[in-house]
Amino acid sequence: MNEMLQLEPQKVFYYFNEICKIPRPSKHEEKIVEWLMETGKKLGLPTKRDKIGNVLISKPATKGKENVTPVIFQSHVDMVCEKNEDTDFDFSKDAIQTYIDGEWLKAKGTTLGADDGIGVAMQLALLEDDKIEHGPIECLFTVDEETGLSGAFALEAGFMNGKMLVNLDSEDEGEFFIGCAGGMDTVATIDCEYEEEIPEGSVAYKITVKGLQGGHSGDDINKGRGNAVKLLTRILWNAYQDFDVRIADINAGNLRNAIAREGIAIVTLPKNNAGDFEEFINNYDVTLKNEFKVSDPGVEVLFEKAAMPKRILHELLEIDLLNSLYVCPHGVLAMSQDIPNFVETSTNLASVKIIDEKIVITTSQRSSVASRKQAAAERVSATFYMIGADVESSDGYPGWTPNPNSEVLKVLVKAYENCFNKQPVVKAIHAGLECGLFAEKYPELDMVSVGPTLRGVHSPMEKLEIKTVKMTWDLVVEFLKLLK
Repeated sequence: MNEMLQLEPQKVFYYFNEICKIPRPSKHEEKIVEWLMETGKKLGLPTKRDKIGNVLISKPATKGKENVTPVIFQSHVDMVCEKNEDTDFDFSKDAIQTYIDGEWLKAKGTTLGADDGIGVAMQLALLEDDKIEHGPIECLFTVDEETGLSGAFALEAGFMNGKMLVNLDSEDEGEFFIGCAGGMDTVATIDCEYEEEIPEGSVAYKITVKGLQGGHSGDDINKGRGNAVKLLTRILWNAYQDFDVRIADINAGNLRNAIAREGIAIVTLPKNNAGDFEEFINNYDVTLKNEFKVSDPGVEVLFEKAAMPKRILHELLEIDLLNSLYVCPHGVLAMSQDIPNFVETSTNLASVKIIDEKIVITTSQRSSVASRKQAAAERVSATFYMIGADVESSDGYPGWTPNPNSEVLKVLVKAYENCFNKQPVVKAIHAGLECGLFAEKYPELDMVSVGPTLRGVHSPMEKLEIKTVKMTWDLVVEFLKLLK
């Protein structure tokens, strides 16, 4: 029997187990949307979807609670699809393989998808439970949160009716979030130019940087973790100077909202430099293990002989590429002047890949100050304009301005005190949440974001602290009980 099904609350973990069986990459949520529609109808509840795929399932109030303020619970159905290089897994069809490791629920070699599948599971358990006292409830399930919040962007006015919204997409039990950063993406594209031929007497190598923790490009950006794009660039920049290393292919990082964990490059160099080059790579392995012994103790730099590529990048293009990637900012750019120890502005150098004869460099910027978010994108753009790249920045999404006098916050705080005899921490988050977009469409909405504890999200290190799921469930039940 699946050991997850023995966990409490059983109904929440039952639904999460079912969700793990359903492929749901961002922009490909058709199967999970169809399943939600079927589930809502099986429960005998009013169920609808909009044009983009957002689903709303409504549950009438229990007897005597008809006049309680209607409340919306919300989570997103898509997941970040990241896997280790040596894991054979197809996110378009394979079920997530979960296992319990002490106090944590994890996945084998892939992201777990508890961001935000556990929120979806909690909503469904709430819709099914007929023992909870509650006023009118709406459960909103949005699509494509992870790659642009397009579900929230496309949400139509009048699709839902509640006046309070509890977002279930936070990752720290006991912390209530009432504000978040806005974000945008900046992508640079460069046409590939190649040398007429590879110099005679060359040998080819594959260089790999792996074993980094990666993580969420908002929530983890201040933790000093290594970035595979930056580290591979650093190695290649020095290897070009010392060993005339030439790049045939480069593929580092993956998703715009994840800190790059792995990267590879296929390179050539003169055969008489091979011995010194191999020693250089071994030394870099030692160097990075020392530099990142706290944040990324598993980091490795590896080399292996490779088949001779058919072509290599033009030397001038390689120089421009390595120089621009080396100086491109990554990490925290500014701390908040209003909130102690809070990241205000950051940028993530997410990936560099050669795709269809083009070098594509993907970055993302976040800030709780809109003008500084724009300035961060401009700084990244300027970096790549200098080498003649085509650069485009998205319109992005807005931040969510904190409301410390929120009524839903007051009720949730009281519920938390009743459940656990202590106060929660109320704060803003540097990661993006859909609440900022909801506020644009539904300016009267009173919102707070809560959730169980997750770590390593947006990476195969993702894990869910089991006991905090029950704590969040108890909080939600008590919150519904207290609503007047």
